[in-house]
Amino acid sequence: MMQQQLWGGAVAALLLAVVSGVGESRRRKRRNLDRVGFMPWAMVQVLAVLSAVILVSVALNMR
Repeated sequence: MMQQQLWGGAVAALLLAVVSGVGESRRRKRRNLDRVGFMPWAMVQVLAVLSAVILVSVALNMR
């Protein structure tokens, strides 16, 4: 049961990493350079990937 929750959290973190990658790509390709967003997409992506790696590691070590 707990292992399934860890895998689900890892999948959710990877989805967040993909969404933040798309957000960072859109931020870099904006036409109006004066319209800077407030969301640090690169940091969100790094933290999401890091948490996914940690969750997968813990899930694999629970066997």
